[in-house]
Amino acid sequence: PSKIRINLEDNVQYVSMRKALKVKRPRFDVSLVYLTRKFMDLVRSAPGGILDLNKVATKLGVRKRRVYDITNVLDGIDLVEKKSKNHIRWIGSDLSNFGAVPQQKKLQEELSDLSAMEDALDELIKDCAQQLFELTDDKENERYPLISYVTYQDIHSIQAFHEQIVIAVKAPAETRLDVPAPKEDSITVHIRSTKGPIDVYLCEVEQGSHSSNKTSDNVGTSSSKSKPLEHPQPEKEESPPQQSEEVLEVSN
Repeated sequence: PSKIRINLEDNVQYVSMRKALKVKRPRFDVSLVYLTRKFMDLVRSAPGGILDLNKVATKLGVRKRRVYDITNVLDGIDLVEKKSKNHIRWIGSDLSNFGAVPQQKKLQEELSDLSAMEDALDELIKDCAQQLFELTDDKENERYPLISYVTYQDIHSIQAFHEQIVIAVKAPAETRLDVPAPKEDSITVHIRSTKGPIDVYLCEVEQGSHSSNKTSDNVGTSSSKSKPLEHPQPEKEESPPQQSEEVLEVSN
């Protein structure tokens, strides 16, 4: 390449025109930190962790002495060993799991969150079990068989039910409820029982209204008074359980 002769304080220097036309790299690109990261990438992909320093210098695009700066530090802390003049071998920890620590930390945080959620759910289940016990098995409550009921005021107090039609069902144990796929303009519900009759109540919950309406086919609203629904009195003579089936269809 052509050269330019420059006089600087009587010192003679030669500057290559080809080098002068090159775009300068960012300083970080040739820093020791950057080169070390690139060097470790080569170590990670090297068979047996053995590197040819001549090839390393070529791939990194730096002089060989810059590579020696890296290997000398790694050799001083027993992470590499010199196999020959131009070859080194990585003897540090396994690099196959390098970078797994952040992922492991993330998984530990997720596990901690799930554990906290599980504890909260356990507390809710415990609370529900205690309430269910007090409602059904508590000796103190056995004297009051009508304690399990819902009044019209209870339903009316739920904000989400306002201006909606609410259907209340009173059925014996083991009652089966099936909801087929809804149609475009209606929803059908099948309720079947082999243990006794099924009572169905239609509650039109309107804001500020406590009226109750009766409908045909034993379908009506619950009483507006705060009292439980009356249970049928048992017959003196035993009789087989009454089978019952109700089909409800609600149209939009």
